[in-house]
Amino acid sequence: MPFCAKCGSSVGEGAAFCPSCGSTVGSSAAPAASSAPVAAAPVAAGTSGIEENVAGLLCYALWWLSGVIFYIIDKRPFVRFHAAQSITLFGCICVGYVAAGFVVAIGAMTAGFAGLALSWLLYGVLNIAAFVLWIFLMVKAYGGQKFRVPLVADLAEKIFGVS
Repeated sequence: MPFCAKCGSSVGEGAAFCPSCGSTVGSSAAPAASSAPVAAAPVAAGTSGIEENVAGLLCYALWWLSGVIFYIIDKRPFVRFHAAQSITLFGCICVGYVAAGFVVAIGAMTAGFAGLALSWLLYGVLNIAAFVLWIFLMVKAYGGQKFRVPLVADLAEKIFGVS
């Protein structure tokens, strides 16, 4: 088994460079990488420059806002699906919050304390459901899964043309 002349580490048969120090096997010269800067791998056109599963997670991070950002800057199908689903789902949830606000106001004006309490219960359930769904979708996207929220994914496909 050959050894590196510079650091003494064992290197595989036919290896051109030492895996420990990077020097050329069979010579004591300094590695070529130390004398010249190494260029970074180019980012593919139409991507955000981050891994696909992380970009999918980030589509949900700021609700519909991050979905819009990633829908515009990232053209990969996995990321565009999660971005479109994020925009659609959290847009609907925001509309739900506005509707719940009207219900709370009407409940307080018409039914007094009982109506107000019931309205706030509705608002609380919406908050909990949105939070659980938000975490769940981020975990699924990070795991590389295209989890389709029923009805919302179909609506996102119709609006944005993603699948």
